[in-house]
Amino acid sequence: MSGELAQLQRRMAAAVMQPLTREEQMRRRDREGRSNEHEAAEFIKPNDRLSSFERLEIYNRQYWFRLFASFEEDFPGVQAIVGRKRFETLMRAYLEECPSTSFSLRNLGSRLVAWLGGNPAYAGPHVETACEMAALEWAQIEAFDGAAWTRLTPEMLLGVGEDSRIALQPYLRLVRAHYAVDDALIAVRSENGSSNSSSNNASVGHTARRIRAIRSLPREDVFLAVHRHEDSVYYKRLAREDFQMLSALQEGSTLGEALDAGFEGSVISEHERPAYVQSAFAHWMDLGWFCVEPADEEERGRE
Repeated sequence: MSGELAQLQRRMAAAVMQPLTREEQMRRRDREGRSNEHEAAEFIKPNDRLSSFERLEIYNRQYWFRLFASFEEDFPGVQAIVGRKRFETLMRAYLEECPSTSFSLRNLGSRLVAWLGGNPAYAGPHVETACEMAALEWAQIEAFDGAAWTRLTPEMLLGVGEDSRIALQPYLRLVRAHYAVDDALIAVRSENGSSNSSSNNASVGHTARRIRAIRSLPREDVFLAVHRHEDSVYYKRLAREDFQMLSALQEGSTLGEALDAGFEGSVISEHERPAYVQSAFAHWMDLGWFCVEPADEEERGRE
């Protein structure tokens, strides 16, 4: 019986997860050309109001509407950059090529940045900005629910030397951009958080102007740390040196290697660097970004 039930569940899942038509209806035939009406009749009974196919279609549509709603909620910044109509096309293409493989909708957009890089036409003329916005929005998701390890104490830091490796909190994400995507995302989320119709209309216009302004800005280097504090996610602008040091530490470099990477191409003089490092590291300690990596793999995956 268990084998029959598992087979039925697989058939149901395969039917429900089939992409909708452009009219948001269930397809009459699956990808292999098999009749979905015949398939529905195999395991769903009709009733006095709906056929087997119509009953299956309800589940098919609700599954995809839930995916669409979740994707839109996760990437409002990308939608603002590329526009509503283009975003719908992008969303449908992405979800068909990168279907959900997790029990959690949290991971739905995990492949979006790479996918946009391979399918730039879906983002239109603003593909670079859209990719950078997608990277920031995915970093926000990871920062929100990423694991938090035991913070490094000042006493522990005293024993750190040039050949030591310092772990960074798993929830900390570093994003490099060439446009002010952080400002744009804050504006978009502020707009989405307004429930008053008049203020919402005003914020829509304000956000649209902000997005147009960002599109027209000259490229610049924007270095961001996306981190969590008391269950809220924040974006913090970083100096190039800070970003390069933190990136090297995150990649597993020793402290000495990270310092070398941090000051590569820097205009900060050799004389000023020790004080700069001391101040930066003290600030990162206060933020709790330095931590002790658990020895046990199970512990590493916990909040």
